[in-house]
Amino acid sequence: MKALLKKSGAAEPFSFSFVDDEGKTLLKSENYKAKDSASKGIKSVKKNCTEDKRYVLKESSNGMYFFNVKSANGQVVATSAMYPTVEDRTAAINNIKAHVPECIVEEMV
Repeated sequence: MKALLKKSGAAEPFSFSFVDDEGKTLLKSENYKAKDSASKGIKSVKKNCTEDKRYVLKESSNGMYFFNVKSANGQVVATSAMYPTVEDRTAAINNIKAHVPECIVEEMV
């Protein structure tokens, strides 16, 4: 598992995602104006992802399942990929709890 800090050509060019060892995106962020803000978002996910109360479980309008990770102040810092079953979503959360806190950050800026 690793965190990817990315820069694009957008007005708010910085974002991050957490990917597993196969390169599948498990979590992604909103866009940020500053690199430092995106870096703080990564740190927030790493800090908060081990606490169940930081997860907001959701179902999309097409019946897929996903979740948000919130910071201590209640702000959404990352949104998961979509999963076909509740069990798949739960497995992703368990994977994140086990591997994100200690994962490396790779800058792609």
